[in-house]
Amino acid sequence: MKIVYHSITFLFFLLFPFLALAHDVSSADQEILRAGGLLAYVRVGATHMLTGYDHLLFLAGVVFYLNSFKDILKFITIFTIGHCITLIGATYLGVTANEHIVDAVIALSVLYKGFENLGGFEKLKITSPNLLAMVALFGLIHGFGLSTRLQSFDMGENQFLAKILCFNLGVEVGQVLALIPIIFIIKYSRKSKHFSAFYKAVNWYLVIAGIGLFFYQMKGYFMGH
Repeated sequence: MKIVYHSITFLFFLLFPFLALAHDVSSADQEILRAGGLLAYVRVGATHMLTGYDHLLFLAGVVFYLNSFKDILKFITIFTIGHCITLIGATYLGVTANEHIVDAVIALSVLYKGFENLGGFEKLKITSPNLLAMVALFGLIHGFGLSTRLQSFDMGENQFLAKILCFNLGVEVGQVLALIPIIFIIKYSRKSKHFSAFYKAVNWYLVIAGIGLFFYQMKGYFMGH
């Protein structure tokens, strides 16, 4: 039980940074981009993924459901392709939406994954949607969320596409760095006889976090109008 407790505690602090800091488009980031060139976009992209608690919670939920490294690679690849399409495409074309609404939908994706992992559809006697298709769909939505972040910056007109691609590269680097400890924790925890309790606890956490983040974003949306 001690292993499970420490794993949950570590996962909590890993995946749920302070809300005030996560995803923040700060003046410091803007200054880094202004002074640092293309590599700065890689750095900021990685930082935004590593502090993107909603993205990481969803990825943790996806990985938790899978047993083999082959399946993990397949699903993460599909998710990555999805968010690359909307991150690059929406930013390049200047397509945007209210960031609170986009983040509210992303919060629902976290809720959805926890609910599915807990067998929610089976308990309701409903056939769950195709998991690979849903991961691809949520990848597109998550990428649109990242695009809204990137478009919050003053990117200028020079090397516009290169800046987008570098930010996207940074996101991928950040995603890999975040997934390494997540996969390690899950793999380590599977060896424990208490894994079933750990699995339920973390996925209930995803459900609760998804609900909380949804209302947090909707509050931000209505207060801004």
